[in-house]
Formats: sequence, C-alpha cells, structure tokens
Amino acid sequence: MTAVDLPAVPRVLIAEADPWSRDLLKQVLLNVRCDARLDVCADGQHAATLLGEKTYDLILADWELPGVDGLSLLRSVRQKRRSLPFILLSSRNDSASVREALPLAPTAYLTRPLNMESLTQRLQDLLLNEGESVYCEIPPLAPGMTLPAFLERRREVCDGAPLRVDVKAAVQHSLGPEGLDLKQLEDQVHSDPQITAVPIAAANSAGYHGTPVQTLSEALHKLVPGQSMNLILGLALKHNVVLGDPGLVAYAERHWQLSQDSADYARRLARMLELDHERCYSACILHRLGDLALLRCLEDWRQGGGALDDEAIGESLDAFGAAYGSALRTRWRLPLELRQLIAGIYSLEGGVYSREALVVNLAVQMARLTEHEGLEELAGSKTARLLKVGLPELTRVRKT
Repeated sequence: MTAVDLPAVPRVLIAEADPWSRDLLKQVLLNVRCDARLDVCADGQHAATLLGEKTYDLILADWELPGVDGLSLLRSVRQKRRSLPFILLSSRNDSASVREALPLAPTAYLTRPLNMESLTQRLQDLLLNEGESVYCEIPPLAPGMTLPAFLERRREVCDGAPLRVDVKAAVQHSLGPEGLDLKQLEDQVHSDPQITAVPIAAANSAGYHGTPVQTLSEALHKLVPGQSMNLILGLALKHNVVLGDPGLVAYAERHWQLSQDSADYARRLARMLELDHERCYSACILHRLGDLALLRCLEDWRQGGGALDDEAIGESLDAFGAAYGSALRTRWRLPLELRQLIAGIYSLEGGVYSREALVVNLAVQMARLTEHEGLEELAGSKTARLLKVGLPELTRVRKT
C-alpha cells in the first residue's frame, strides 16, 4: 500500500490471542489512525472468517494463534492479494522460523517483546501519507442521555483508572546499560493503581501459567521485561488517562492519597505481625480502582457535552464507585484471593476472614482518620481486638 492508494478510512484486522497484547496493538494502531475501522479477534478461525467476508487494508496477526495460525493466514492472503500489507507477530526469533516466513513476503516480521517505536513507525508508514495526521472529534452524547444511564452503560466496558504516574518518565528512569531494571521500575510506579492492576491482570491471563500472582513485583517478574515495559507504556496511549477537569483531578488526588496511605499502613502492620506485607499493600493500593475509573468516565461525559459539578461527581461516586471496582476486578480476572482480600477492606461481617483481611481493613480505617482524630477509638475496634493490636502498636505504625 503506497501513499497514492491509501484509503480514506482504512479497515484493519488484528488477530491476537492474548487479551492484553491485543489491547496494546489496538491502542498503538488507534494512536496512529484514530479513525480506523478496526476488527479484533482472538483466534485464527475467526480471523479467516472475517477475511472471507471483508476487504482489509492492513492485517496484524500472531503466528501462534490457536486454530488457524498466523502463518497459515498469511499464506491464504498471499494466494489472493500479494500486495496486501500483513504484519506477522511472533515469539519465534530463530533463523529457521524467519526463513519459513520470508517466502510469503510479510510486510514486517516482528518478534516479541515488540519494539513499540518500530511498530508505530511501521503503522505510520502504512496508514499515513507523508506529513499527514488524523484528528478525531469526540462524539457528542446521545440526545436525552442522563448521567446515571451513561455511567451504567460504561460500567462493563470502562478502561480503568487515570494514571497517577508519568509512565514514559518512569520507564526511561528504569532503563540502564543492562536493559530494564524491574526493581527500579516497580519503585517508580508502585503508587499507581492502574499500573499495578494491569500487569497483575496480564500475568494471570491465559498465556501465563503457574501460581496466580497478586502483587506488582510478582507480575513484573512473571512477564518478560519487554512485555512489562510495553504494557505500561501502552497505558499512556489510552483515551483520557490524564484528567483535564480540575474538579475531577481534586477527587482523584484524594482517592490516590487514600490508597497510598492505606497501603503504607497495611505494609507496616503486616510486617509487624509477620504477615504477607506485599499482598496487603497490593490490596490497599487497588481498593479505590473503581472510584478512579468512574472519574475517568466522568471526564468522557464532560467532553461529550454533559454538565458536571461537584454534587454530580459526589453522587456518582456514591452510586457507582463500588460497582465499577467490582466489575473491573472481575473482568480483568484478578486472582480470587486478591479480590477477597480487597473485599475485606469493605466488610468483615460473617464468615471466617484471614489476618491479612483484618490488616487491610484496619489500615484503611487508619487512613480515613483526619490529622485531628486520635487512634484510641480505632484501638478499641473489633478489627484491632481480633488482631491483638493496641494503641501503642497503632501509634508506632502511624509514626513510622
């Protein structure tokens, strides 16, 4: 495809089995051509069906697709359209695999972990004329749409929280002569709920087997460094990851700070009691993810032309914040054990609960205290009594 025959609006097919890699490819592509008509599928048979039904201007396909693999798709395409741009993605970087693919003339053969800059440049070359850029207006709200109805519709498809951390700066700071320093990267991003949740979800997806991971550190080490870096950098490409409305920013700052304070208290309490402090930290840093995701959707509402004031923000958080968090944790398939620990933050009624659940519950109660409120009443609470933690211990945790 050359500059003279570029379509006005390109139709692109992405075939990728892993949901997080699929989402990353989608975001990179839409960042180049936000107007692209995009079809996304998870297996080769679905991709083959789509290829039989529609005419595409570009295909990105993973060699390791289940069913019909990406190389077979490329072979089928080349029998009909020799010049159709086809980017083949693969985990195979050996010379034998390259020799097998080259006779089918893929436009590019990209191995994992993907080089984001190289992929972006390839897409720009294929989908844009020289010097061209594409601007997409934000669609207005449907006539008669109310804020509660809008938020109800968005609950099952929301894309998570806004970013607290500058991901590009964090990754750049973590790159050294030997490549990406995972410990340095964790230190840079561990306070961000969205950056914590996405690698944990990705590391527990179908492409990764073994014991479920429940902390950012475990997730970063289970994913290869390049995949971790791509996932985190890819978050910056998403829509409205930086809030623009000052009122929404103020609410987000409060929720971020509550998450951070809770996580710090949970870590100290857990260490004192010789419990899993990293797991407790993870649960607390994530427990406001739904409220933050809701704020990001409220930014969409505002940009679509909806009215928004402090009262509407507060009422929306009260009505939908918890539901957004539950929907995200379920849809992203965060480990059940981690979800149960987060649930312990909100309720300890009935059943048997772990000492870690008591820790996170108590930590969040501590974080909600104002600077003028003492710890005496909290030290006498049911949670503190069950943990056998008194005023001296709570005072030490607060002052550490």
